Amino acid sequence: MSQYWSGRFAREGMIWGSEPSPTAWQAEKLFRAEGVESVLVPGAGYGRNTKVFSAGFTTYGIEMSTEALELAAEWDPETTFIAGSALEPQLNVQVDAVYCYDVLHLFLEAERRQLIAACLAQLKPGGLLYFTSFSDEDTNNGRGRRLEPGTYEYKEAKYAHFFSDADLRDHFTGTEIRETGSFPESLHSSQGGSHEYILRYIIARKTD
Repeated sequence: MSQYWSGRFAREGMIWGSEPSPTAWQAEKLFRAEGVESVLVPGAGYGRNTKVFSAGFTTYGIEMSTEALELAAEWDPETTFIAGSALEPQLNVQVDAVYCYDVLHLFLEAERRQLIAACLAQLKPGGLLYFTSFSDEDTNNGRGRRLEPGTYEYKEAKYAHFFSDADLRDHFTGTEIRETGSFPESLHSSQGGSHEYILRYIIARKTD
């Protein structure tokens, strides 16, 4: 997976352009209302979404792609970017909130749960989680080779997990789940193309 993303960032640069996901603004509004001061963004890429948070919060981004980190350092110098895997805790401090956009579905189940555990380890008690992921309502669900229940290699060498609401809630067992839902989102590539996905989101609070 690391080679896949490094190759794409090297070839395409800011793959999805400079506009952040609307969910980043929604999370930013929620975090401000909740008195958040620090935010962690696992799988931060080139900083398309971190820039929303670094304008008002102490923001950390974790990213494994060297190519993405080079772009991020220029695009969002206010965020502290850390080279490493989001599957392991990378901070020596705990933050008030975690915003994780479209990263969770990129892994098989054991690593999905490892990612959530790593995020919780870096989150203060009572801290907020805002995650988005592919929905089982998306048209790619069920396409290609099945790797695990709900997980398909829907493009050559590229697989994803497609979450039902119950499945997403199950992944966050042990947290206080505040809200879930699904919505369409359009991604616009730097090369002018666009694609619409159906995503799910979950907002939860760390309970201890």
